Amino acid sequence: MAVVSIFVGNLPWATTDEELEALFAPYGEVKRSKIVLDRETRRSRGFGFVDMEEEAAAGAIEALNGQPYNGRVLTVNLAQSRPARA
Repeated sequence: MAVVSIFVGNLPWATTDEELEALFAPYGEVKRSKIVLDRETRRSRGFGFVDMEEEAAAGAIEALNGQPYNGRVLTVNLAQSRPARA
């Protein structure tokens, strides 16, 4: 089965890669979890990505999108391909 990337937005600033992985682990094997950091300050930008098998990802998205997490309401959906930079 194909591995897909999930976008996770509106994360609390203090969320770590490990906490993001633990949030998604009940829905299936997490291949990779990554909080996106600001290049200059190295602080969280409040979003990240999780890679999972397609079927597990669908269940995680359905279960977690719109749910509260540490005082924030999560935005969880399939990641969109980023257009090439000009």
